[in-house]
Amino acid sequence: MVRWIAVALLVLVAALGFVAWKRYSTPPQAASSGESSAMPQEATSAPAEPAPAPTAAAEPAPASGPGVDWTVPAAWVAGPPRPMRLATYAVGDAECAVFYFGPNQGGAVDDNIERWRGQFKDAPLPKREERKVHGMKLTRVEIDGTFLSPGTDMQSQGSMPGWRMLGAIVQGPQGPVFFKFTGPVATVRGAAKDFDALLASLTGH
Repeated sequence: MVRWIAVALLVLVAALGFVAWKRYSTPPQAASSGESSAMPQEATSAPAEPAPAPTAAAEPAPASGPGVDWTVPAAWVAGPPRPMRLATYAVGDAECAVFYFGPNQGGAVDDNIERWRGQFKDAPLPKREERKVHGMKLTRVEIDGTFLSPGTDMQSQGSMPGWRMLGAIVQGPQGPVFFKFTGPVATVRGAAKDFDALLASLTGH
């Protein structure tokens, strides 16, 4: 009797062992279609840094000025910027151009007057006057004749008979400033007082 009980216990232990082995050796079933069976993956790289806000481009530094100011006559109309010019003013069918080439640049007074003469046919002799305006030396010239209308390449763009030039060179604190007023004789003569008023208003700083 005891032997049969021992046999029965052995069979029971074996059965329980088989059930346990079966339970733990069987792989788990796949998760239902509504859930992911894969474990969440760790990020392989750090999240992208937000792009830095674009910085404004550095503005070019303004060119140094001539150190000279003036008052523009009320009837003169300022034109758009043009290469190599500080300013351009329209006066009817004439114009006044203002040039500044930098500290101590632009050449000697006599050389510039000779160049202006050369822009007229047969290079007529100019009427020349020197004065001081608020402590600055000023040379003023008048030239009459056939203007050869030089372009940007200094080549003649055509002949303009009966023209006049009023030119002025002021020795400013930062170098010479050039005023060149050209146009038909009648227009330039009519605006000569305005031109001289502009010259009289010149101040250095």
